[in-house]
This record gives sequence, C-alpha cells and structure tokens, in this order.
Amino acid sequence: MSSGSPDTNRRRFLSQASFALASAGVVGIPRSWNAGLQTPGAPVQGKQIIQRTLGRTGINLPIVSMGVMNANNPEVVKQAYETGVRFFDTAMGYQGGRNEEMIGSVISQLKVRDKVYIQTKIQLRGAPAAGSMKDMVLSNFAGCLKRLQTDYVDVLMLHQPSVEQMMNPELMEALKQAKSEKKARFVGVSQHANQAATLDTAANSGFYDVVVVGFNFTNAADQTYIQAIKNAASKGVGVIAMKTQTGGRNRNAGPLHQTAMLKWVLNHPEIATAIPGYTTFDQLNESFSVAYGLDYTDEEKTWLADKNVKLALDFCQQCGACLPTCPKGVDVPTLMRTHMYAANYTNFDQARRTLEEIPETAGLKNCAACSDCSARCANRVRIGERISELRLIYA
Repeated sequence: MSSGSPDTNRRRFLSQASFALASAGVVGIPRSWNAGLQTPGAPVQGKQIIQRTLGRTGINLPIVSMGVMNANNPEVVKQAYETGVRFFDTAMGYQGGRNEEMIGSVISQLKVRDKVYIQTKIQLRGAPAAGSMKDMVLSNFAGCLKRLQTDYVDVLMLHQPSVEQMMNPELMEALKQAKSEKKARFVGVSQHANQAATLDTAANSGFYDVVVVGFNFTNAADQTYIQAIKNAASKGVGVIAMKTQTGGRNRNAGPLHQTAMLKWVLNHPEIATAIPGYTTFDQLNESFSVAYGLDYTDEEKTWLADKNVKLALDFCQQCGACLPTCPKGVDVPTLMRTHMYAANYTNFDQARRTLEEIPETAGLKNCAACSDCSARCANRVRIGERISELRLIYA
C-alpha cells in the first residue's frame, strides 16, 4: 500500500479523483463534467478526414469515432456529429441505460439515423445458466433497441466474454438471430483482458465481424498483441481501439499529450477507428483534430520518446500477470479497471458496476487483512496504492 497515514491518503485521493461524490452516495457521472465546455468546434475547411474500412463490414469510417460511456451531455454528442463523427459506441450498462437513451434521443432529433453507425454491447454478468443464454441476450438487446429509439444497430457486441463464451452455441445463435432479423447488421466482441486470444478467436472463427480492444502506446513492446491485431485485420475483422489515451487523463504522468497518444494508435493501419471518450467540446475538438492528419509534430515526437512518461503512466494492461502474486486470489486487474473508471474518468457509476462484477471470493474485501500489498505488476502499475485508495471508499 502507499505510504502515509490513512487520513493523508484519503485527502489526496478525494482531491485528485473527486471521490467525495462517491462517499456521499453519488455514483453517477457528476454534472461538473459539463463545466468548461467552451465553444463548439467545426469541420476544418480544406482538409479531408481520413477514413478507413471496418473490416469485412465494408463500413467506411472516420478514423476518430466517439466512445460515449462517460458523456452525459447530449450537446457534446450532437456536436460530435456536426464535427464529423459518424460512429458512436455505447452499451446497455453504461449509466444504467441512460447512455443509450441519450444517443437515441440525439440521433432521433437530428434525424440522421441513416448517416451514422451505432454500436452497443450486451453485458454477460455472472455465468448464465445453460439454456437461458440466448433468451437473455435477445431480451437485453430488445431493451437496447428501445432505449436507442432504433429498429437496428450496426454492430451488436458481447461485452467481455471469455474465449469459451465466444464460441458458445447459444450465444452465437442469439447473435445469428439478431442478424437474420436485421436488428443487427454485424456482430462482435469487446474485451479488456485476454485481448490477443480474443482477437485470434475472432479471426479464426470467421463469425465475429468486429472486435474492440484496449490499445495504446504502453503496448508498444508487446509484439504478440500487435501481431494478433494484424492477424485479425488481415482476416477481415474490423479492429476498433479503446483506451487509446491510457485510460483517461492520467494523474501520475502530468499533462498528457492526447493527440500524440491517439496518433500513435492510429498510425497502426490495422486499427479501423478509435473510440476515445470526450465529455467537453474542447476534448472533442482535440481528439477529432487527429482525423485530419497523423504526422507527428516535433513536440509530439519528443513527448512519445520520453521514457519517463511511459514509466509514469501507470497503465494497467489487464494482462493478468499479477494474479499469481496475490496470495488472497484477488481479481487485481478488475480492481485496477475499477480504479481507472473512478480516478481517471470520475465515472463512479461504471466503477461501482465494475466492482460488482467481481465474485465475493476475489473482491476488495479480501484485501482488508493485508498491511502491505504483495501483488506485483510486470509493467510497474502501483497496485497497492490503487487498492488502498479503493478501500477508502468501498471496503
């Protein structure tokens, strides 16, 4: 755990991550995110937006899209469309369904359903009983369509399935039915962990059209993972990158060079589009500026080459290498993701939902008896410090 008294740790974390909202019982996305929206941007005159094809789907997209999970202001979604965004990523669980409702409302008001692409995800919570999986997926999907105010989505995804679940006949049959009824044009999976295996399974199956994975410049040395991305893309899988800017506006590395990180991801041509999250007009304008050109500025080159930056990013790659180092069998990667949602995104609703995904036998309460955290990360993530901060609120 981090050094310092509990009171000191608590004050630091509440100040840095606004955890006072969570401790007061406010678990949604704070409206303070709407502060400082600044002036909406506009398409850059005389410049072409770079587009790529989303694998075998044939859909041509701007290379910068919108991950809507953290957004709670419909004006930002509207302005994203006006700026040039055409692909919007959401899920049934984001903000308890309100995220889908917001997207549906904005697209309906703009009357542009035929000009945009919507992707949503079905969460596989727990271990659905055999014989019930198909009905569960289709029932949840019906709710998604209702909230999105549409008869179909362009991509329907299973959210974080295991490799075994990806090939489960019931789940595959549910996705097939959604496609045959023309309620989903294409199907896919999104994944935070075991990403190389997920990509390989999708590529080899020939069934999944699209895969969403976390990818950023902290993955630069992971050639196995990069090769899995290339392999999937070569076999027609549309690869979409999330967590492109290392999981939010990281508090350990100082000011992050957002455009440098996003350009690094998109300079891998196998990535069809990226879905950075932005909640203000300034963040939207900053991210979408990359869609007009991927050449690095001198400043961006210098920042990316700084080894100290990579060390300070403290980004959990969800590789699972830490699991054998925890004597209590705690699900450390999911706790690290919980911390990211809370501290980096200030999305307490998603943090709480992620924490609830962990079985009690592997949850945060198992950390209570440890005076020092023995879990170790191969990539220098400060596991003990993050768990200590989570315990201040949730344990």
